[in-house]
Amino acid sequence: MGIVIPYHIILASASPRRIELLKLAGLSFDVIPADIEEAPRPEEAPDQHVLRLAAEKALFVAAEKPDCLVIGADTIVFLDGEILGKPANREEAQKTLAKLSGQTHEVFTGFFIAQIDRGIRIFEAVRSAVTFREITPDEISWYAGTPEPYDKAGAYAAQGISASFIRKINGSYTNVIGLPLCEVVEKLKTVGAIDFSQDS
Repeated sequence: MGIVIPYHIILASASPRRIELLKLAGLSFDVIPADIEEAPRPEEAPDQHVLRLAAEKALFVAAEKPDCLVIGADTIVFLDGEILGKPANREEAQKTLAKLSGQTHEVFTGFFIAQIDRGIRIFEAVRSAVTFREITPDEISWYAGTPEPYDKAGAYAAQGISASFIRKINGSYTNVIGLPLCEVVEKLKTVGAIDFSQDS
């Protein structure tokens, strides 16, 4: 029994979390990061923002690899109308964590799957709601002093040591990490990119 993958899959992201999640799903793939501008546009809704960036990433790589199936993705943390990005320094990390403390925020991941040769362009935006407990100032200071917050949207990692801040997740857990595996695998199956075989 195994997974049959008839097409060459490329992940258009260098995110260690996305790489790990796709490996956990049993997929084999290459990694070719897409270098694009990720700034939000005025009046852009959070789901539109992540889908636009996911599409730009996937299509950037797919243009060079038209016979490959390319997956692009983008994740944001959204609270009170504001996108909380990756903190540039300890002060920004502490401010972001203070905003999240005791609140429920939203995590949006958009993913876009493209294969130029077959005319495939499928996509979805997935939303999860994450509730934090009250985080004390000493916890915020301690966590901001670790390496973990600094390449993460919202300055935390649900799969890391900040898991103790999370009281509840409503929706996909893997979405909060950076890639909604359930939805991605479903889409890949619909275009014949993966098949679960059983030897007789």
